[in-house]
Amino acid sequence: MTLDDLVEVLLNKGAVLHLDLIVAVADIPLIGVSLRAAVAGMETMLEYGMLRQWDADTRAWAMRSAARHELELRAGEESVVRMYGGHLLDDDFHTTWRPGTVHLTDRRLVVLRRDPREVLWEAELSAVRAVRLESERTVGGESRTRVRVETADGAGALLSAADPERLRDLLVRTCPGPLTSDGPRSPLPGPDERALVEGHLWYREPRRDGPLWRGGNGRLTPAGLVWKSPLDARPALVLPAADVTAVRPGAERGPGGEGTVFTVETGSRGTVTLAADEPRRWVEALGSPRDAPALPSA
Repeated sequence: MTLDDLVEVLLNKGAVLHLDLIVAVADIPLIGVSLRAAVAGMETMLEYGMLRQWDADTRAWAMRSAARHELELRAGEESVVRMYGGHLLDDDFHTTWRPGTVHLTDRRLVVLRRDPREVLWEAELSAVRAVRLESERTVGGESRTRVRVETADGAGALLSAADPERLRDLLVRTCPGPLTSDGPRSPLPGPDERALVEGHLWYREPRRDGPLWRGGNGRLTPAGLVWKSPLDARPALVLPAADVTAVRPGAERGPGGEGTVFTVETGSRGTVTLAADEPRRWVEALGSPRDAPALPSA
């Protein structure tokens, strides 16, 4: 019998082992071993009434574990999306990210922690007044895209999400009323906004061991600039238009050669260094009013 045949027999039919073993020294028996064992696939075991209590306990534990991720819905409430994320706790004592699961329903936005189970943050969609993406610099110097949610009471929250762009878009579509904002609180560009400039762009990303040039795609709309590398799951750079204070050509040599570097001065991130094959188009578009017509393609 081959090994495959043995495995098939064990899984489908099973086997019962009877073993009596005596360990002797100088013909004097010292240790006796008597084994009775059943070896079979779990389905076969359960059919014959074996390990049923273990199976029931395991299934109950799995259901309890999964329930920790679930949000208790109200009567008539429907879930829209669930994804891993977190909530930034920022009070008088400390500022820290609290991981959990972000639940969006047709009525609420909730960040739920699994263990110990706790609602970290919650807001009714009827109270949401604005939603936008923000770029946050981590301790290691990397940029992460967060979701800023503003509510009618002025509290709001900064959330992390596995797919922040999708969460932002779903919030815009699910909220019962239009999301309003003013100045720097204007929502960042959605997929339907016209691009002033779009194309290949290098971003000098700050890192703990020194800045690194990375190639990717940039998209500038009247609402802001978004840069994303094809290797990243989400944009590494998000600059709202109202956050840009100045745009200047750079003198240093960039990855595309001489004269390709330009810098963007911002209110929240300081100086952002970029490079493009045609930097003039980006400099003029970034430095022009946000209602300016789209620049012609070169």
